[in-house]
Amino acid sequence: MGDTYEEIPRVELTPGAALLLRRLSEAHGPLMFHQSGGCCDGSAPMCYPAGEFRTGASDVLLGELAVDGVAEPVEFWMSRSQYEAWSHTRLTVDVVPGRGSGFSLEAPEGVRFLIRSRVIDD
Repeated sequence: MGDTYEEIPRVELTPGAALLLRRLSEAHGPLMFHQSGGCCDGSAPMCYPAGEFRTGASDVLLGELAVDGVAEPVEFWMSRSQYEAWSHTRLTVDVVPGRGSGFSLEAPEGVRFLIRSRVIDD
């Protein structure tokens, strides 16, 4: 990532997503997101207890999300292949009604996280 991106947050939260993260943090402790490039639920951001999803050289840390009322920042990771496809976008984590993956912490809440994106200029 170049200097241009350091000034522009690569990933942000809607107020609804921040509210849900506060609730999930109270129940599960520190949190993290990972977004892979798979189909279906694999293309949605998955929320896990921090450290539960193992990241490695094939992943990129896009940002650490500050959430009011949550002590630890929420890391947002993306697979490198997905990052290359979305490298010129700003991502916003939102929450919508519906059932996501059973592996993501919000699944029992009857909602799911999703990504909204918009192109950013260099």
